[in-house]
Amino acid sequence: MDSNNKNNSSTSSIPHPTTTTSTAADPVQSWWESVSKARSRILSLSSILPSLPSSSSSSSSSSSSSFSLSSLADSDRPALSFLSSPDAYSLLSSSLSSPGSGSGSDPLCQWLYETYLSSDPNLRLVVLSFLPLLSGTYLSRIHSSESSSAPSLSGFEAVLLAIYSSEVKSRAGKPVTVQIPHLSHPSLYHTPRNKLHKSQPQAPSVGVLSGPLEAQIAVKSTKRPVIVGVALDCYFKHISQMPAWSKVELCRFAGAWAGQDCACQDKFNEYDDADYFLEERNMMMSSSESEDNLGITESKGVRIPLPWEILQPLLRIIGHCLLGPFNTQDAKDAASAAVRRLYARASHDLVPQAILATRSLIHLDKRTREAAKAAAANTSSNVNTPAKAKKHEILLVSK
Repeated sequence: MDSNNKNNSSTSSIPHPTTTTSTAADPVQSWWESVSKARSRILSLSSILPSLPSSSSSSSSSSSSSFSLSSLADSDRPALSFLSSPDAYSLLSSSLSSPGSGSGSDPLCQWLYETYLSSDPNLRLVVLSFLPLLSGTYLSRIHSSESSSAPSLSGFEAVLLAIYSSEVKSRAGKPVTVQIPHLSHPSLYHTPRNKLHKSQPQAPSVGVLSGPLEAQIAVKSTKRPVIVGVALDCYFKHISQMPAWSKVELCRFAGAWAGQDCACQDKFNEYDDADYFLEERNMMMSSSESEDNLGITESKGVRIPLPWEILQPLLRIIGHCLLGPFNTQDAKDAASAAVRRLYARASHDLVPQAILATRSLIHLDKRTREAAKAAAANTSSNVNTPAKAKKHEILLVSK
């Protein structure tokens, strides 16, 4: 009996092997759940796309698009494959910008809304990549002259509210602040004088970029700039993961929002000749071939009011598109044209902070293009200049 009790006690003290196995399999299981969720979302999108309004799409084009989405769903990383696919972006953008889109019964808006509510961060990136087109189409329709006869845009507003609500939850009622540098505080480059005289340093100066957010259940006209601005700020936080065609889309909408028929945008043309190159690039981008390659629709919105709640995150995004080291030339050129139009708009509206920001971005863009042009000229001169043949060295050896 004693030996049996000893055996029983020894076996009871040994942990069950299935516990360690399940713990070790948790990361693989969570990865597989994420892949399965992304695949199901993409496949559900391919099932609702044929019922969406599209521009002159035949049965063969719909079958090819369905096959394209199915192939993306079968990849190892479905959400990231969808995010980096220009064909998928072009397919959804044509439906998202169609005349009957944006209503409360729009299945594509419902898909974007439900996808953003998922816990998968890669699926959220997919939804954010369509934010420029969604917000641009929404604001342009709201402020267009035919807005009184336009259908309901509650589908667009539901997606914007989903992004806004997630940002309200993440900020937890706190404002977004930045500490302004002051000479009374030490840094890597100087020692403050008040420290030498043993005086009390001044309190750090704090600037408020965005105040505390309030929960919203609907997009009211008075809260619309704040909601759209917060959504654009969320887009800016993940802008390094956004595809190039999404950035180009937002820059083109920004230029249309500012207005295009003002001569102030050419104020800086007399200082450099890089604008001729810029104009050629913009003409190439506006052609139908470039739009098909980038998945960009023809209409780019109308002139709208630009309060600081929208303009501040918009200028951050344009600044990244101008100065980001890994941005494509199309994104840089679209941002350069947009910031010049925003400068003209700010000059007419007499917005000091917008004038300072846009002028700074224009000067930085000029210097960057001049530096790139000088580097290219030096490279070409070095290539064309023949190198002199080196003389053979003669070594004198003393005996």
